[in-house]
Amino acid sequence: MNTSATTPLHPSPAMPQSPSTVLAALSYLKPTSEVPCSYAYEPPPGIPWENSEYELQRIPIADARSAAHSSSIDREGFELWDAPTIVKDFLDEDAVRTIYYREASELALAVTGAQHAYVFDHLVRRREPDRAALSFGRRGADGRAAANGRIHNDYTEASGRKRLDLVLTDSRAASQVKRYAIVNVWRSIKGPVLDTPLAVCDARTLVISDLVRSEVRYPRRTGEIYQAVHSPLHRWSYYSEMDRHEALVFKQYDSQISGVARFVPHAAFDHPDAPPDAPLRESVELRCLVVYE
Repeated sequence: MNTSATTPLHPSPAMPQSPSTVLAALSYLKPTSEVPCSYAYEPPPGIPWENSEYELQRIPIADARSAAHSSSIDREGFELWDAPTIVKDFLDEDAVRTIYYREASELALAVTGAQHAYVFDHLVRRREPDRAALSFGRRGADGRAAANGRIHNDYTEASGRKRLDLVLTDSRAASQVKRYAIVNVWRSIKGPVLDTPLAVCDARTLVISDLVRSEVRYPRRTGEIYQAVHSPLHRWSYYSEMDRHEALVFKQYDSQISGVARFVPHAAFDHPDAPPDAPLRESVELRCLVVYE
């Protein structure tokens, strides 16, 4: 993101000439009586990577560039912004943390209208060279995370509340917050995304029973996310050929319980019209807590 006066941040306009809809497979959680659990590292002997089953549903996914009206972070739950970055190499941890975190904080404030922003983590992903079936997006032998094809939302009601105390370590400051939200800032770091775009679900088409509290187990902690079971009411969108100068900002949690988007399930999908020699998608996702006064 270039914050100079000559290159202001602004939402990307709709582009009516782009293709309107594709029919593609998305990976939904099959209904289960167990708490779904996925391991982000190799599990102990005899324990499966996942204890749940998933089903691919062929879903119409609309190209949001062709929508008559731009989406809203508080209505549908997501917005695409033209927000160039000066970071050249997203594998340079120092550049990401010193430059990109600041850029993303400024973008999050511009999108949400909040007054304070706190970036707390990021992850670089790369589509597997063999274009294996999309799954949970675990790290490969090279240490890079793969594209995540499981429909999920990064935070639940409980873990969203917990994140405030983890970010604002001053308990008095946390107790004075009236409203806060967690947003994801997603960007291509290589070039136009042709093969494995990110699909986002319109928050207005969700009901709470569609979201299933699930565990993600790491070596030293257990995270809690939502996964989603299928509903014919869900409406999905993506932005065709997202390029490096663009950022998709979408809601992952909002402490305001009514009147705004609160959760936006999302997942990578294999674009049915991707050229067979399309470059492997490389992306960075960053999570930021914003506080409203």
